[in-house]
Amino acid sequence: MRILGLMSGTSLDGVDLALCDIDESGYHVVAADTVPYTSQWRQRLSTLEKASAFDYALANVELGHYLGKAVNDFLKTRGLAAEAVASHGHTVFHQPHLGLTTQIGDGDAIAAETGLPVVSNFRTLDVALGGQGAPLVPIGDQLLFGQYDACLNLGGIANISYREKGRRVAFDICPCNMALNDLASRLGLDYDPDGSNARSGHLCDALLFSLGALPYYSQQPPKSLGKEWYVGEFKPLVDASCMEVADLLCTVTHHIAGQVARVLQRNGIASLLVTGGGAQNAYLVECIAAMAPQTVVTVPDALTVNYKEAIIFALLGYLRLKGRVNTLASVTGAKCDSVGGVLSGLMPSEQR
Repeated sequence: MRILGLMSGTSLDGVDLALCDIDESGYHVVAADTVPYTSQWRQRLSTLEKASAFDYALANVELGHYLGKAVNDFLKTRGLAAEAVASHGHTVFHQPHLGLTTQIGDGDAIAAETGLPVVSNFRTLDVALGGQGAPLVPIGDQLLFGQYDACLNLGGIANISYREKGRRVAFDICPCNMALNDLASRLGLDYDPDGSNARSGHLCDALLFSLGALPYYSQQPPKSLGKEWYVGEFKPLVDASCMEVADLLCTVTHHIAGQVARVLQRNGIASLLVTGGGAQNAYLVECIAAMAPQTVVTVPDALTVNYKEAIIFALLGYLRLKGRVNTLASVTGAKCDSVGGVLSGLMPSEQR
């Protein structure tokens, strides 16, 4: 089935689009691209958790129309067609302990713009079933990238999935690009290219210790992180350190690598696939490899690095449309596996 997967991550880089011929046995990427957010959208999304209920609701609808138009432009300029759209949306709130997770980008608005069936709101059913609603990618790791012991995504948040005693296990490890890009912005940069500023900095042991002592790291999975945790728990420790930005970048990079390496060592991971924007941060990847020497760290081709999550959301959409499990309770802690995602619009075969 030909499905267009859309992914908007917490790092606010933009919207990834991956048009895939896909089923549970494999995939082929027909075309892929990233549509960067305008400065206006980046500012709007970065502060939306503080907005009024009206502004939140309006952003949900307007982002849906924005995504729908992006889909149309993507397909039209390439002379391509899709059978359906699978959209992650953009996470604003994620507090599963309250039964709450929200991803904006109204599926009905996307369907209205594109005339295609749209699957969105993938996380809400799992949270309603008592799960974390995250990570969702592990079923794709299992079906599409099962040749690796574990798959690590270095996005806004670093998360990992692997097999343990015959079942898939996954969880958020720590902040990643969310923290690094925040620091890079102090230098007038969207991100730290290749981790070059972090590489030039000096490690602060006191900050490294403080970050590592955060209670989240002693919790057992299933567990997940949201922007609220980063803003409320992690960022204040960084902001309280009167250090050069390069030193902060160096220390946070070592924190991320150390938390990842701890997970790899504890679980005996011998082979690791690394994707997400952080996979292009050479210094971060080098630090992970150095701290976990027993693990063969593989950064794949650029298409897989940049679009793996969009590809897997295309798979999640396919599974939803086929009525097959796309969310694993072993990963999220829900009371059962589920077929997550809200369907907007009609499949062509259902149209009269």
